Amino acid sequence: MGLARQVAAGFAVLAALLLAACAGDSPEARLRVRLDALQQSIEAREGGRIAHYLAADFIGPGAMDREGAVRMARGAFLRYRAVGVTVVGPADVEMQGEGRARVRFEAALTGGSGAVLPEAARLWSVETGWRVEDGEWRMVSAAWEPRL
Repeated sequence: MGLARQVAAGFAVLAALLLAACAGDSPEARLRVRLDALQQSIEAREGGRIAHYLAADFIGPGAMDREGAVRMARGAFLRYRAVGVTVVGPADVEMQGEGRARVRFEAALTGGSGAVLPEAARLWSVETGWRVEDGEWRMVSAAWEPRL
């Protein structure tokens, strides 16, 4: 898989999780609020802020660590002026006991110069793991694979 596709898929992981926020103060609602803040950082093209949402021991495809994810984000911002993510169907949020969650979804990713039509587009199947650290949800893992 090319770097551009990995970059786009990484953004799908981060942005697609930011679906409709839940009301209330449940762990899932707090996770969705956290995801919304992450989405705002991505939309503002704040590559350095992405590390704030990832656990120190974050692991992604190809043993990508937290710093690798930040570099991937910065690379996507340099390559594509516009990065789009469309979640296909609802995200499956699975709370896994105290302070852990798994989120699965499919996402269509686009990247381009900001013109009407994107330069690149692909459908991905994504799974992420989350845990609460110091009262904040942090992404601890991400995996994605292309869909037909």
